[in-house]
Amino acid sequence: MKRTGPAVLFVAAVLGTGVGFLIDQVLTAGGRTTFTPHITLPILLLLLGAVVVVLAIPIRRATRSALAAPINPFHALRIAILAKASSIVGATMTGIALGLVLFVATRPVQPSLGSMATSIATIACGVMLVAASLVAEQMCTIRKDDDDNADGPDEPPTIGASH
Repeated sequence: MKRTGPAVLFVAAVLGTGVGFLIDQVLTAGGRTTFTPHITLPILLLLLGAVVVVLAIPIRRATRSALAAPINPFHALRIAILAKASSIVGATMTGIALGLVLFVATRPVQPSLGSMATSIATIACGVMLVAASLVAEQMCTIRKDDDDNADGPDEPPTIGASH
């Protein structure tokens, strides 16, 4: 599995920003009020980041200690995939909240701080989720065994003289 790259997170954040801006644009064009995330969204993003890190800690301990029991690589992979998905969700939610803030900030009427507070909190907690998820993904890295072959199935066969 490849680690989450900055390009994926950047694309998710940019697409989320466009979606957030478009949501408010469509709502105000229809005569409705702008969308404001519920106060529980930033809290849930923080909790998700904490859960991902807590799940990755036993894997980190098992891979760094010589006395620890062997770790199931499939369990480590599941936690790493959860961390990767969480980082993409965090980048997307950060982008959506940023789009909502950008839309409100470009209007001629000054918004109240209360309507912007949850969007700003969502941006901050989304960034924290991305950071926590990337740390958890790093913690789930398992060192290669000594018996791992350098030419694995992913490597193209070497071309040489036939026997």
